Amino acid sequence: MNALQQLKFDPVSGLLPAIVQDAQSKQVLMLAYMNQESLDKTVETGTTWFWSRSRQALWNKGETSGHVQQVVSISYDCDGDTLLVLVNQTGPACHEGTYSCFSHLLTNQDGNSGVQNHSDIRYSDVYGILPELAELIAERDAERPEGAYTTYLFEKGLDKILKKVGEETTEVVIAAKNQDNQELRYEVSDLIYHLLVLLRHSKLPLTDVLQELRNRHDRQSAKQK
Repeated sequence: MNALQQLKFDPVSGLLPAIVQDAQSKQVLMLAYMNQESLDKTVETGTTWFWSRSRQALWNKGETSGHVQQVVSISYDCDGDTLLVLVNQTGPACHEGTYSCFSHLLTNQDGNSGVQNHSDIRYSDVYGILPELAELIAERDAERPEGAYTTYLFEKGLDKILKKVGEETTEVVIAAKNQDNQELRYEVSDLIYHLLVLLRHSKLPLTDVLQELRNRHDRQSAKQK
C-alpha cells in the first residue's frame, strides 16, 4: 500500500496535525495542520505548506517573513493520523519572534506550575547540558538577538567560526601541556561550544555525532567479545 494511503485525514475537516521539529536540535518548533493539498505541495516543493483553519486557506511557512522550513523528512505515526515533519528552520518558527512556538513552561518535572519562559529551565542532569546548549545555539541562530556572541559568530559566517575552533583547539593543547586542569576545563568548554556552533552552521545534528560515537563503541565492543 502506498504510504499516502496509510494516512487518515479527519473525515470532517480533512486535516492532519503536523508536528514540526528542528532536524538538528530536535526541538519541537510548532504544531500546524495539513490537508491533502498542502501535504502534496510540501512534498513537491520541499518547504512546508499548511492549511489555516482560521483563514480557511493554504499558507506556505515563511512566504512573507522569509522564515522558511526546508523539509528533511516526513513521518507518520502508528495510527496514521499525525505527521512529524523534520525541517531545517530559517529564522524564528513562531510569529512572536521566538525560535519555537513552545517557549512557555506550564509545569515541570518538579511539579512547579505557572507559565514560565522556557529559557528559565535548568536541567539537573549534567550530561543534559550538551543537548540543552545545542538547543540554545539553535535558538540564537533563529532569533539572532542583538549583542549575543553566538549571533556575532553566525553573522560573520563559516570562516570566523572555523577560526575560533582553531584558536580554541590550540588553547586546549597549551592548557594540557601546562598540566593546568582548571585552565584545561575552561578551554575544553570553549572548544565544545564553538564546535556546537559549527555543527549548527553546517546543519549537522549533534545526535548524528553522538550516533557515530555509539557506532564506533559498539563495533569495538563486538571485536572484544
